[in-house]
Amino acid sequence: MIEDIKKACEVLSNGGLILYPTDTIWGIGCDATNEIAVRKVYELKQRMDSKAMLVLVDSTAKLSGYVEEIPDQAWDLIELTTKPLTIIYPKAKNLPPCLVAEDGSIGIRISSEEFSRKLCERFRKPLVSTSANLSGTPAPAVFDEIAEEIKSGVDYIVSYRQDDRSKAAASSIIKLGLGGLIQIIRE
Repeated sequence: MIEDIKKACEVLSNGGLILYPTDTIWGIGCDATNEIAVRKVYELKQRMDSKAMLVLVDSTAKLSGYVEEIPDQAWDLIELTTKPLTIIYPKAKNLPPCLVAEDGSIGIRISSEEFSRKLCERFRKPLVSTSANLSGTPAPAVFDEIAEEIKSGVDYIVSYRQDDRSKAAASSIIKLGLGGLIQIIRE
């Protein structure tokens, strides 16, 4: 795992794309602060950039670097969740416009899975985390289900957990608005 993290960080630092295991399913990742890298992910997935992607961080301490104001309910949701949870926050900051939704929001998940958490910690920046599939096709539940087109389109494929056959689910998604508004997007 240590070598995978080291190599992935090198690729990410140079604006490259990685294929990596997350706390949910396998993801395509890049430096979420690098607009050119983010655009490469959209191209690889054949996805319009009007569909925002989420970012992964390793701790709550990183949230304030990418969100102007963290609604109070976020802290309770983060503390009480028992499964991966993506929270969509209003007013993203310090991220490329192509990564942020049209309403200015950004989806952020704090990873509790060992590899992706340590990768974020070592890289010291948020990572794009989007399912490792072409837009409109099913998200792969395990590494072997990832299309060759995706595998050949990234700069580094993490070895760790490639043989893991346990099928993970996508995260729950909750959108928090200003003034206490809560909207469940995906349970």
